[in-house]
Amino acid sequence: MSDSPVQPKKVTAILIVAAGRGRRFGSDVPKQYLPIAGICAFRRCLDTFLDLAEVSCIQTVIHRDDQQAYAQAIEGLNDSRLLPASFGGETRVESVLNGLTALADHKPDTVLVHDGARAFVTQRIVRDVMAELMQSDAAFAALPVVDALWRAEGDRATSPVARDGLWRAQTPQGFRFDVLREAHLAYQGDAADDVEIVRAMGTQVKIVCGDPANFKITTPDDLQRAERFVAGDTADKAQR
Repeated sequence: MSDSPVQPKKVTAILIVAAGRGRRFGSDVPKQYLPIAGICAFRRCLDTFLDLAEVSCIQTVIHRDDQQAYAQAIEGLNDSRLLPASFGGETRVESVLNGLTALADHKPDTVLVHDGARAFVTQRIVRDVMAELMQSDAAFAALPVVDALWRAEGDRATSPVARDGLWRAQTPQGFRFDVLREAHLAYQGDAADDVEIVRAMGTQVKIVCGDPANFKITTPDDLQRAERFVAGDTADKAQR
C-alpha cells in the first residue's frame, strides 16, 4: 500500500490595515504610530504576527503620507516575510482591496485582515482564527455583548435592546483568499469591516472568541488604557 501524499503547506497571509487618519483621535500623528510605552500599536501587532511560524507573509497597507512614520515603526526588522507596503485608498474598503491586490502574486490560501490600531492581539486569537479556516470560508474574533443596551434619543434612554446573539467584532478577520478578493471586487460602497463584505455575497462566517485586551485604540482614553495595560496596572486589568 502506497503512502498517502503529503499535503502542501497552506500559505497564510496577514494583511495589516494602517492607512487610517484617526480623525476622532485628534492628533497630528495617526494613532497607530503613537508610542505606547515606547512602541507604537502598529509595531506591537506586527511583532505578534512575525513571532508566528505559521504566517507565510505580511502585507501592510499605509497612507502615502505616513511613509516616514512607517519606516520608523519597522526599524530594525529583517524578516523576508514582511512585504513592501502598499498604499491605502479613500476608504477602508479600498485600502483592503489594494492590499489584496498586492498579495495576489503570492497566491495565499488564506488571509487574516487586522487593524493596525489593535496593539494587543494575542497568538491564541490568531491561531484560533487560522484553525477555523481549515474548515470554513471565513471566521473572525469577537466578544459577546454582556452589558445592558439601550436605544436613546439624544441623552435620554427610550427603550432596551435585547443583547441575545449580539457580538462585538474584533480583528483579525480571516478568509479564504479567493473568497475575500471576489467579495471585494463585487462590493459597492463602504463597509464597517470585511465580514460585512463577504456576508453580502452570502458567505457563512464563523465566530471565535476574542479577548478584551484586543481593543482598538480610537480615542486618547484608549491610548491611556493601553499605557496602563503595558505597565501591568491591575485596576485596569480588573476593568477588562
